[in-house]
Amino acid sequence: MLRAFINGKPAWLTVDSGAPVSAIALNRRQYFKLKPITSESSLPARVQINGAFNNVAIARELRIGGLTLVDEPVVTVDLGGSARAARMAHEPQIDGIIGADILFPTQAVLDCEKQLLILKTDPNVLGSFPGFNRRGLRAVPIQVSDGYNLYVNGSVNGKAAKLMVDTGSFTTLLHRSFVRRMRIATRETPYSSSAVNLKERGVRVANIRKLTVGSVNIMGKDVGVIDLEGLIHDGLLEGSPPVAGLLGAETLRRHHGIIDFGTRTLYLR
Repeated sequence: MLRAFINGKPAWLTVDSGAPVSAIALNRRQYFKLKPITSESSLPARVQINGAFNNVAIARELRIGGLTLVDEPVVTVDLGGSARAARMAHEPQIDGIIGADILFPTQAVLDCEKQLLILKTDPNVLGSFPGFNRRGLRAVPIQVSDGYNLYVNGSVNGKAAKLMVDTGSFTTLLHRSFVRRMRIATRETPYSSSAVNLKERGVRVANIRKLTVGSVNIMGKDVGVIDLEGLIHDGLLEGSPPVAGLLGAETLRRHHGIIDFGTRTLYLR
């Protein structure tokens, strides 16, 4: 999480590469004095997230480090699941999410291992960020959908698949039906997971003999197995190759993941 300021008040925000739009917790809307969308605005008053509609509001000023965004539209959502996770991890409560609508225009670079976010205050300035060392890292091209979701090519036990790059997911998760079709054994866990506008779902665990992301091979990897319907949309789970799951934060940190939103590249070791 990172410290930001919304209309002059301090806020804890998490960076979520799987979120197409930035969001503020519904129960913090009045605290941050977010403005409603007026009838004269060209912005939609509501947007659909994971099958349900959420209201759009305006943050008069959103300050992230040296970057100040004025009249920034945000979606107000129920972040109750994230709040519970923060309490369990003894971390500050999450006030909101920085999504792709900010990360792409600012040509952000997110270092998942160092938990460092770098934003361009002037995206028109050419060149990469100073001190960004790619030595020893392998580049994996990122495909970006119309809805600003990030996908990388890979394979699961030799079967070609795509994975959504999702720093908001605590770990790498595979879709339950994909794992069943692959006849991969799973075991129960006491854990559950939830996403915005979706009910909590039980998480099982599977051991993947070989998980490949680009040209990076990850051997003997334990991953979560969950029903991802509603989170991955438009029949992508049945595509060719299918979007088999989410490449989550734990895997990205362990393999020194760096996401370059400007060049649309994921770097892994």
